[in-house]
Amino acid sequence: MQTVLASLAVAVSVAAAVPQQLAARDDGPTPITVKGNAFFQGDERFYVRGVDYQPGGSSKLVDPLAEPTTCKRDIKKFTDLGLNTVRVYSVDNTADHDECMNALADANIYVVLDVNTPKYSLNRADPEVSYNDVYLQNVFSTVEMFAQYPNTLAFFSGNEVINDGPSSKAAPYVKAVTRDIRQFLRSRKLRTVPVGYSAADIDTNRLQMAEYMNCGTDDERSDFFAFNDYSWCDPSSFTISGWDEKVKNFTGYGLPLFLSEYGCNTNKRQFQEVSSLYDTKMTPVYSGGLVYEYSEEGSNYGLVKISGDDVTEKPDYTELKNALKKTAPPKGDGNYNSTGGASGCPASSPPNWDVSEDALPEIPAPAKKFMTEGAGKGPGFLGSGSQNKGTQSTATASAGSGSVSGSSETSSSSPSSSTGAAASVRAPEMSFVPLMGSVAVALSTLLGASLVLL
Repeated sequence: MQTVLASLAVAVSVAAAVPQQLAARDDGPTPITVKGNAFFQGDERFYVRGVDYQPGGSSKLVDPLAEPTTCKRDIKKFTDLGLNTVRVYSVDNTADHDECMNALADANIYVVLDVNTPKYSLNRADPEVSYNDVYLQNVFSTVEMFAQYPNTLAFFSGNEVINDGPSSKAAPYVKAVTRDIRQFLRSRKLRTVPVGYSAADIDTNRLQMAEYMNCGTDDERSDFFAFNDYSWCDPSSFTISGWDEKVKNFTGYGLPLFLSEYGCNTNKRQFQEVSSLYDTKMTPVYSGGLVYEYSEEGSNYGLVKISGDDVTEKPDYTELKNALKKTAPPKGDGNYNSTGGASGCPASSPPNWDVSEDALPEIPAPAKKFMTEGAGKGPGFLGSGSQNKGTQSTATASAGSGSVSGSSETSSSSPSSSTGAAASVRAPEMSFVPLMGSVAVALSTLLGASLVLL
């Protein structure tokens, strides 16, 4: 959904540093972990009930977690809406985020964070060049900063990088970034925050991408999969929208699945889909979703209109509040798939899925030192970019190379150094075969600029 911004690409210097640990919070929220195909908060099933939060929109790069006055103002609205999660598309990794993250923690609100910025991101048209050490230094710096907050729910390694058949060639690089982040967390003995991908709302290769992000050795697999979905346009229903077919398609999928954006605005938004999303007909497969978006940024998706310090609730705000209020998550575990398991890698089928090899690119050689030395200070929003600079990968990775020990991991070998934060549970591999049905599609032409720049 993000508007594409132009990028500058100049190499930045890389500084190495040992991660600085934040003071532990005795009253902090319980870190979210993965068991089977679901998220858990301790022993309780956790469902994402949130909004996408990017005040200023994609045309104005703003870090909402670096503005305490603003975020504290908005947290009151998040609480009033009954939210437990917000998604943030870009952060400045030179800024201080303690005050906002702690305020969100006090309100029991988690953050799903995109680790890219417009100038530091994969280029779907030239992924092999944009996947370089300068890019990864920026990504790791952000990860190192936010992994220390107990209410960082998850990291998005990419957003809508693949938006048609030809761009599926970038999939190995998206998956490599996911692998690298997971390895970085373990190597630096940081909390094992779940890492995954946010896919575009297209039926061309959504299922293939989901399978691909969950196939291979354990170090290569994601911790979850998410996708943007605008196919339910009120007035609609579970069957009219095609959501029933998507549940069938993903039944048996071994990772947590949630909607990274939803809320069609073709007609008046009543958020009728909320009652289905948190119903037991979906919770065996889905773990909630994020409504697009909190503030009005000119596309008529906003729940509120912000003018200076004033926040005015739009009708959509009340509709979402009422929908969430009358729809509690199901009691118990929602009939989740406790065993999880890996998918088989999808077969190449150009032009829709143009990935012929299961092997991933090796991490660029100069980036390997970040695993032992740390990423150092990030370049922030003022950095000069990475897309055409740095050293790219020159080899194919061997299976298991992304594990800290250099071999494939099992469910018992994913370390976590943070108290109370368990590693993502991995079950023995089993095949996921989607049940191909009609999939409703919307907004396939929109791009995610927080990730990809052309």
